[in-house]
Amino acid sequence: MGPEKPDRNLAIEIVRVTEAAAMAAARWQGRGDKEAGDQAAVDAMRTVLDTVEVAGTVVIGEGEKDEAPMLYNGEEVGTGANPRVDIAVDPIDGTRLLAEGRPGSLAVMAAAPAGTMFDPGPCVYMEKLVVGAEAADAIDLDRPLGENLDAIAAAMDRDVGDVTVVMLDRDRHAEAKRQVREAGARLQLITDGDVEAAIVAAWDQRPQVDVLYGIGGTPEGVITACALKALDGRMLGRLWPRNDEEAARAREAGYDLDAVLTESDLVDADDCFISCTGITQGNLLRGVSFDRRGATTESLVMRSKSGTVRLIRARHRLEKLRQYAAVAY
Repeated sequence: MGPEKPDRNLAIEIVRVTEAAAMAAARWQGRGDKEAGDQAAVDAMRTVLDTVEVAGTVVIGEGEKDEAPMLYNGEEVGTGANPRVDIAVDPIDGTRLLAEGRPGSLAVMAAAPAGTMFDPGPCVYMEKLVVGAEAADAIDLDRPLGENLDAIAAAMDRDVGDVTVVMLDRDRHAEAKRQVREAGARLQLITDGDVEAAIVAAWDQRPQVDVLYGIGGTPEGVITACALKALDGRMLGRLWPRNDEEAARAREAGYDLDAVLTESDLVDADDCFISCTGITQGNLLRGVSFDRRGATTESLVMRSKSGTVRLIRARHRLEKLRQYAAVAY
């Protein structure tokens, strides 16, 4: 059998979804209302997602049906046509960043063959260690963080003092921050948005940081895993229950809280797709900008099967879109 013919790349289709969410959300930049911004992104994402030719099920969404009126876990989306896919959405990764007018908020969506995305169950958080392809074989979540940084530096042929770690600025990371500083690595603290930070750490076209470490959202971890499979990076994770009750619920549901999960455990597929569009200016993407003729967006679009990564800068004529699109642009 010869080489396969080029086939359908869903990432090219779902970029319309993240563009719509980003443009709708960007109107709320700096207005101090996280809920309104998030709702605008959800409404736009939902409207455009229903035009995509897939039979999708939201696996990673905005919550359970009674908590989230749209894009809830288990919701069926798309036109209903094949292929059947799992959908992960984060209409705004960094709602506080958007509300406060800070850099780094994104609209994100990922898709993979049905039944391949990890269901985090009751575990809202996980420990994460992310690197790019150059250091993919150098990390081990069972080793101290300082040893990992030494191994990463060696794999990248650098001094550890030239390695930059990005981490959410949280009290729970006090010991991790100490270890990074003791190892001699550079540390960049962020307030929110570890999907953006993980992609920056893994993508060699954005060399600002080399490593993401810390405890962040498990749903975001599943989305990040899709990107890592396209970028040939490595992600190691471990579920992190917030309390004894959550740990007990997870164990009762059959989760091994000591297991180290790779990006392939989080997305068990060779062909997954991800699109993210900048809302506010960030290290990964430019934010949405408006002028009298419309809006400009920048998106990163990836497919793991081919390893293709596209950077798409688009101009949108909003007066034309408003004539036919049921989205509050």
